[in-house]
Amino acid sequence: MSAIIKSESISRRKALSLMGLAAAFSAAAAPALLATSDAEAQTAGMERRQERRAGRHERRDERRTGRTERRDARRTGTTTGTATTPSAGTAK
Repeated sequence: MSAIIKSESISRRKALSLMGLAAAFSAAAAPALLATSDAEAQTAGMERRQERRAGRHERRDERRTGRTERRDARRTGTTTGTATTPSAGTAK
């Protein structure tokens, strides 16, 4: 049950080798990380696609908001937003 723990020191040669590998890896990884940033559209087709996608996201958010408001109105009996249908029997 007794385990012998062997403490091993690192030589200068191994330490310098590890530091060199770390420097080489960081130098190689830096341009790759910069290349994956949010880039602007390159062509007119890509711009149109991004505009369509943004429009879809906006419409989807509007639908979700509308559904949430209608659901809340059904559950609580009050409206959180603007009324979509006029009240019946209140016109004079």
